[in-house]
Amino acid sequence: MKNTTKIQVLSFALLLSMTFTSNLFSKDKEMSNKKVIMKISEDPIVAYNIWFKVGSANDPKGKEGLANLTAQLMADAATTKNTYSAILEQLYPMATAYGTKVDKEMTTFQGRVHKDNITKYNELFLDAILNPAFNEDDFNRVKNNTLNFIKNELRYSSDEELGKFSLYNFVFDGTPYEHIMAGTVEGIESITLQDVKEFHKNYFNKNNYVIGLGGGFSDNLVETVQSRLDKLADLKTNTKVDIKPKSIDGLEVLIVEKENNSTAISFGFPIDVLRGDDDFFALALFSSWFGEHRNQSSHLFQVIRGERGLNYGDYAYIERFLNGGSLSKPDPNNARHNQLFEVWLRPVQHKHRHFALRAAMRELKMVVDNGMTEQEFETTKNFLNKYSIHWAATTSERLGYQVDSEFYGVKDGGNYINYFRERIKNLTLAQVNNAIKKHIQYNNVKFAMITSDAESFKKDLVNNTPSPIEYDSPKPEEVYEADKAISTFKLNFKADKVKIVPVDKMFQK
Repeated sequence: MKNTTKIQVLSFALLLSMTFTSNLFSKDKEMSNKKVIMKISEDPIVAYNIWFKVGSANDPKGKEGLANLTAQLMADAATTKNTYSAILEQLYPMATAYGTKVDKEMTTFQGRVHKDNITKYNELFLDAILNPAFNEDDFNRVKNNTLNFIKNELRYSSDEELGKFSLYNFVFDGTPYEHIMAGTVEGIESITLQDVKEFHKNYFNKNNYVIGLGGGFSDNLVETVQSRLDKLADLKTNTKVDIKPKSIDGLEVLIVEKENNSTAISFGFPIDVLRGDDDFFALALFSSWFGEHRNQSSHLFQVIRGERGLNYGDYAYIERFLNGGSLSKPDPNNARHNQLFEVWLRPVQHKHRHFALRAAMRELKMVVDNGMTEQEFETTKNFLNKYSIHWAATTSERLGYQVDSEFYGVKDGGNYINYFRERIKNLTLAQVNNAIKKHIQYNNVKFAMITSDAESFKKDLVNNTPSPIEYDSPKPEEVYEADKAISTFKLNFKADKVKIVPVDKMFQK
């Protein structure tokens, strides 16, 4: 449901050189809670990132999806000054756009434009936030699009994303994090246009935003944006939410049953570690080694895909990571005060689902029990130090990370990527293994799996049925030896902890 446009603006080499120049970043001391300013005179593109401290966790009970619907009607609809089509017509000659991104605790409005067009763009961009029209036609269009996303796209078009969303809902069951950002079918259907108007007034107010600007803009732009946004309602709404996930008792399973050709597997559990904490960097190195996103040399990838060819990839995360099938690197502005350790196995053939699950859990158990080796640690540290530079190749991406630092209170000197690399460089093996022992475990885990013939799979899980594997081509002897251990690796699933839900019931209410 993200609606933003990516425009490449500078050569990669120039952006790299900017990354190492700390004086390009500054914060306004008087309004340090209001502005994240990243001025880069060489960059002809101006990046906007306006963060409001509100998200789907603030949706009223029974109105799940209200935050997202409100934001979409600001960024993807008419204003009181322009129709929706007129806005698109004015943006087109500037080769630009703007959009919004709603997460659990933050909503950002993002855009970028060449500085030659800043006056006109600034007017359109800020007007979307300040003066949304909230008309019936846009309301019905956006509402129907959102319902279609849940009913058709999420349920039936991407088992990978369905599995990830199902896991997050399962882990945070009973909390304001429980429903997906788009909402629930019944929640969205119950939302009225008056609900949207009231939510906009209460949460998108002058005391609830942070301005993020980056690139080669003039000094008066900051003041202009500030003065315009201060015309929002003068309210002080408490947006803090209390998130206390239920304790996980053993191995708990959600099987989403649907007719498909392969099984998507996600599993994980909450962790009490956030960006900026000392243990965060140690766990970042561990998760990179265990399953760096889209990295073919990571451990889990090698075990499941590299050696056995069971799927397209296998990854691990210590922060929320959605859209994994389309993104090649982490996406900023998903900041949350509650995160989970997550393992994502891309879909495997049904006949390999039990084996793949066992293989992943066995590898997790071994690293928790034994820790990483010195060689694994040094190799990953060198890799991550270089690879993390690519997380923020554009001004917009770097600005996004700085907004996240404001959310988490990270004192990074105005350059999170450099700060991250420095913290990784100074890690020791003992710190990493201690963090693994402290925060990562394998006894209390929640699983979300998308598959067909769910009752049969449940029976295999509960009975610990052996899951031997056969290959179409010969494998090294050490693979066959490991397979013997994997195929009978015991996982203590209990019948009353394995629930099956038809796919058409997911995200319903």
